[in-house]
Amino acid sequence: MIEIDGSYGEGGGQLTRTAVALAAITRTPVRIVNVRARRGKPGLAPQHLAALRAVSAVCSAATEGLELGSTAVAFDPGALEGGAYRFDVGTAGSVTLVLQAVLPVLLASRVPSSLGITGGTDIRQSPPIDYLGEVLLRHLARMGAAVRLGVTKRGYYPRGGGEVAVEIASARLHPLRAPSAGALRAVRGIAHVSNLPAHIPERMRDAALGQLGAFRAIARIATPVLADADAIGRGGAIVVWAETEYTVLGAARVAERGVRAEALGEAVGWELRTDLDAGVTVDRHAADQLLVYLALAGGESTFTVRELTSHTRTAMWLIGRFLPVRFVEERLDGIVRVRVLR
Repeated sequence: MIEIDGSYGEGGGQLTRTAVALAAITRTPVRIVNVRARRGKPGLAPQHLAALRAVSAVCSAATEGLELGSTAVAFDPGALEGGAYRFDVGTAGSVTLVLQAVLPVLLASRVPSSLGITGGTDIRQSPPIDYLGEVLLRHLARMGAAVRLGVTKRGYYPRGGGEVAVEIASARLHPLRAPSAGALRAVRGIAHVSNLPAHIPERMRDAALGQLGAFRAIARIATPVLADADAIGRGGAIVVWAETEYTVLGAARVAERGVRAEALGEAVGWELRTDLDAGVTVDRHAADQLLVYLALAGGESTFTVRELTSHTRTAMWLIGRFLPVRFVEERLDGIVRVRVLR
């Protein structure tokens, strides 16, 4: 059994979710202590608990400590079983965080699977659902993974109730080789709200466009106001992505009380423009999410990023505990080239 200190590095929920996913994939028993020790409220929150239960269901794991607030869990996985699953976070806990944990496990099963999850689709401190669909899944498609995401209903804090459906085709991952971005083909986005005035997504859009500089000319950002049938509660988000010849780059923010729509749009536009100006092939948020897939693909993957966040470095350390993989960094004119070798 491997023991993982959950306070290592960024010390958040990502470490625990990824550790359990890797344990399931490699069929390695794991014990995690100090779960989310660096967060204001340590221990398992609803979305983390839902993620661990989801992975447990896919591999019929024997577990200890899977309860709200737990700061230590043990996980002894069985064989992976693809198929049809449904999970309910039970609150506005993030659907995308649950998907971060269970998606690589279902892909590793190498049989077609379907997944329905109920919870929060656009929640602070987690990727909005459109970022996952338009950025992360596009990267995975380039690696050979056919994953289709559908959003039946959006859910926001504090009520949740959003519903997503995922169809996963059997696929063998292959390395991602993205040393350069290539020609820019399109800039697209969505700024949406539910049960809020129509001027809010328009202000988010206009602020993002104002930061895109020369890229504004080809940018198209939709601004839907969702009806009650399409969303539960009040909320919104903005996600903008750039499609290039060899990759996709994205940036996102979730609407929150007390934060001006312009601030959200400006942050997204600035991030995307800066990545495009730098010529990188992966944005910093996608980098840490992609690492587990790159390690599972084997061979050699290559990408460039503006910076390696604490989340990314924590993921590198953790993956190395389960798989014989090396991460090689090379600094080049203000960006970082990462090679993943297995």
